[in-house]
Parts: sequence; C-alpha cells; structure tokens
Amino acid sequence: MPTIGKAKLQIWVKRLGLLLAFPVLSVIFAIGYVSIKIATYEQRDDAVHMAAKAAYLESITRAAPENAPDLVVILFDDLGYGDVGFTGNQMIATPHMDSLAAKGVVFENYYAPAPVCSPSRAAMLTGRMAPRAGLTHVPFPSGSTFDRLNRLFNNPVRLPREEILLSDILQAVGYETAMVGKWHMGDHAGSVPTQFGFQRFFGTYYSNDMNPFTLVRGTADIGEAVSHAAPFDQTQLNRLYAESAERFITEAATDKPLFLYFAHNFPHVPLYAAPSEKGRSDAGLYGDVVQGLDDTVGRLVAALKQRGRFDNTLILITSDNGPWWEGRGVGRGRKGVSFEGGIRVPFIAHWPQQIEPGRSAALAMGTDLLPTMLDELNVPPPPDRFLDGKSIAASLRGGPSPHEVLYHYAAGTLMAVRSATHKYRDRKAVAYPTDPVRLPIWQAHGPWLFDMRADPQETYDISMKQADIAARLKAQLDAKNAEMRVNPRGWK
Repeated sequence: MPTIGKAKLQIWVKRLGLLLAFPVLSVIFAIGYVSIKIATYEQRDDAVHMAAKAAYLESITRAAPENAPDLVVILFDDLGYGDVGFTGNQMIATPHMDSLAAKGVVFENYYAPAPVCSPSRAAMLTGRMAPRAGLTHVPFPSGSTFDRLNRLFNNPVRLPREEILLSDILQAVGYETAMVGKWHMGDHAGSVPTQFGFQRFFGTYYSNDMNPFTLVRGTADIGEAVSHAAPFDQTQLNRLYAESAERFITEAATDKPLFLYFAHNFPHVPLYAAPSEKGRSDAGLYGDVVQGLDDTVGRLVAALKQRGRFDNTLILITSDNGPWWEGRGVGRGRKGVSFEGGIRVPFIAHWPQQIEPGRSAALAMGTDLLPTMLDELNVPPPPDRFLDGKSIAASLRGGPSPHEVLYHYAAGTLMAVRSATHKYRDRKAVAYPTDPVRLPIWQAHGPWLFDMRADPQETYDISMKQADIAARLKAQLDAKNAEMRVNPRGWK
C-alpha cells in the first residue's frame, strides 16, 4: 500500500482545514449579520405626515358641541360571532349584551378588518386597512424572540406615530378620553396609548399569553408606568378593568362628552375566571369567561346610567377577530384566516336617542368607526391621507351600506372581496390539518366564488356557474392590488 508523502499530507490537511473552516465561518458571518441587523433595526416615522397630523389636530381643536354623544367602544379579544345570546347561543348567558342588542341595532354582516388582533385594532382605530396603517403583523414585547424575528424581517414593531387615531380626533374636539385593556400596537415610547390621544390608560400592551404580562397605568401628562408587575393573577382582570372603567365614567366631567375604549384581553387564551365566575355556563371555562365579560358590560351600563347621559351614549360592542381554539364562529374557518369564521364578528350599536331597535344586513367593517364619528360630529377628515372606512351613520338608522364591496386583508395580503351577495377569494394557500399530525398541509386553491345568501358557510365554489360575477369581483381585487402597489400607505 503506497505511503503518503509528508508534503502531500500537509496539503490534504490544509484542504481539510479550509473545508471545515468554510461552514464555521459561514455560521459566524450569519450570526454576525443577524445580530447587526436586529441591533440596528429602526422603524422610522414619516416626518412629513407627522407634521400634517399635528396641523390637522390643531385645525379641528375646539370645544365639543352640546349634543355630542358619549362614545363607549367595547372590544373583546377572539370572541366568536356565535358566542353570545343575541346571535343565538343557548349555552352561554349574556343578558347584558342581549339587552343592549334588543334595544339597539345588530349588524349581521359586520367584519373585523383583519383575522388577527394587532392589524385589526390598528385598522379600527385609524379607519385605514392594516397595510395603510403600517401595522400588518403582531408586535411582541421588546427584546423577546419574536420581536427579534420581526426586526430581522423588517416587520413593523409598533403603530407608526404619524397615524391618526379616533382618540386623537375626539380628544382634539373636546372629549375626555380613556382606554382600559389591551393595546397591542407596540410598547415603544411615542407609540403607546397616552401618546395617541388617550388622556388616561390602564391595561396591558400585549395579549395575555405573552410574557411578562404586566398591567400599566398612565396619563398623557406623566406618561405610563407598571401598575401590576408580572406574574399577574389574571382571575382578577375582569374586576380591575371594570373598576378602572367605572372610575373614569364616574370622574369624567358631565359638561363634556367622554370616549371610553374598553378592550378586554379575553376570551383569548389562556382562559381565567374568578372563583365566583366558574361553573356558571354550559360551555365550560370558555363560557364562564364570556359570562364574566358580560358582567363587565353590565357594570359599565350601570355607571353610564348613573352619569345621566345614557340616552345620548353610543355603545358599540364587537370583537377583533373570530374565535381561536374554542368558541363558535360563523361559516368556515377560525382566527387567523380570511374565511368568514376568522373575520365576521358580532356587532351591537346602542344609542337610544338616535337608533331604533332592529337588525341590519348592511355590510360594515371596523374601519368604518372613525369615519362614522367624523360624520356624526361634522369633523372633516385628515386631508393628507385616504381613509378606507366609510361612514355607516345612515346604516345605523336603517339605511343601506355605504360599501359596494369590502376588502379582506391578512398579513398585508388582499385575500378576498365581499359584495352584498357574493364573496370572491383569490387563489391562495388553504390549510388542511390532520389528526394527529402537528404540521398542516398547505395547498393553493381557487379562485373561489361563494354565494353568501345561499351558502354563508363558504362550502361551494360557483365561479364557473356565475363567471360574470367572479370576473367583476376579481377585477375589483386586481384594481385594489394595483392601487396598493402604487400607494401602499395611502397618502394623498
């Protein structure tokens, strides 16, 4: 057997060393690149539109008119369309919400602007779809693993400061404003509630499954600071939120209108119920939690009646998206997807002085809240940006929808278009989970057309049978995509 010379052996050792060094150096380079990118990530605000925001708010600043209504928006987290009595649930008792529904208007085709919470909330409070509002993904606590991933992929980690929220506008036109509950649009200075028009805040920046789960309290004058440090006993959440909301209602001046944004963390998981709330429903712990939420609605209604302006109080109750692991949606899908189960949510509007009881089939979306209040208060819209929502002031009073179609986005992608009668879903991946396999199968399907009158479950594709309708809705979807490519943030 031939022997290898010393020189040749040295050459092979060097070659082997180079081969081993290459992957090691690649790993070191990759780690360094990722670390630098995360460390140097900066979400920049638009200085031009920051200035336009300030100028707009200054231009509308005035005392509120005498007949301006109090406004209370109650937003639940992951509450399904079918989880309440006024939509037919017989396992969960929601008498306080049912009473408001019986004396107000229930919208049967009301949609969350996104199938997950942060984009949905940003869109609702700005009147602009999530891509316009600049928050298409869910932010995570600063420094967490998922926060680092967001930074790595250049995802937004907070609501851009140039966005104008309903709270900014109402505070400018003479309202006393407060938020109680879940913010979930970032924990960065400049993008927290008291810097977006809320004069008072008590709640949390994130979902109740994120750590550390702390409660924060603050005012616009002194800023925000931890009120209840982690680990926090979430069985006390209903009580603390209700007490904080009651305190704001009780202490608010009676000669000025108030705006309360009450955004609960439940029934998002993990589920918690106080001892007095457990075992009351026929739907297990989930039902107990929802009944506890209904109790808080009753406490807010009682405080509003005691305030003496109840007949001129507009109370809106809805959810940020469809149900997650438990809960009853409507139609196909759950939270996270743009099928009906993920985006069609319960909605009550109660305003005795202005609204007659009834049910409405009008199309509406969370983005309509801000334009509606602009309409009700005769306040001009911001001149430097497009609003995606439309005023449903007439719809609240029995009129038709202002929308020809609604656009359904998920993670910044336009997934579907809904008309009064049909829904067109573009060709997209659809998950097929199988027990007990952990990872679902993702396959592209579509485009699909559903008849929402005959088939609200989105069961049958009729795009071949009604090709003209499919073509019309596809054209609207394509036109919206083209518009967004040219002007994604919707600046004028």
